[in-house]
Amino acid sequence: MFETLRNHIEKILPLTDQEFTFISSLFDSKSYKKGQFLFQEGENLSRHYFVCKGLLKLIYTDSEAREHIVSFAMEDWWESDFEAFYLQQKTSMSLICIENTDVLYITYDNFKHLCRTLPKIEHFFLEKAFFGCIAAQKRILSTLTSNTKERYTQLILRYPTLAQRVPKSQLAAYLGVSRETLSRFTL
Repeated sequence: MFETLRNHIEKILPLTDQEFTFISSLFDSKSYKKGQFLFQEGENLSRHYFVCKGLLKLIYTDSEAREHIVSFAMEDWWESDFEAFYLQQKTSMSLICIENTDVLYITYDNFKHLCRTLPKIEHFFLEKAFFGCIAAQKRILSTLTSNTKERYTQLILRYPTLAQRVPKSQLAAYLGVSRETLSRFTL
């Protein structure tokens, strides 16, 4: 799993063996089963997750107990309730496994220590944050300006394997439509 993390980081910046040994010393690994929560709404969150294998969904449950899928996270992606992690607040969302999943995670304290001790890693996390913001803006614009069929097509073009890994009901929840509406476009 740690080699996956190294390859992921080195897509943005080179690392010496000594630097990566230090980085990996600050991460822990954990395996989760399908349906298991990594965290649930209302918990204190001190972990930032890197997905080595598997598939997760970040969900928000509204006051009427409706589940809204905020994001999916698959191999080579980072996931957390970022507001809760970075501001050290209780979570407003939950993270659950769609598939059996292996992750590496770093605690908030280790994250801060890593960034202070190895400043170039801040560049890596800044790049990841920028790309995350870009993806979020694209999703918002798509929601505001595209119909359901266009949003579904954009999703499948951007993440082609997602449709084979996620039930249509969850794709519909991510797109903010009913499963029946989505089924009209995916027959």
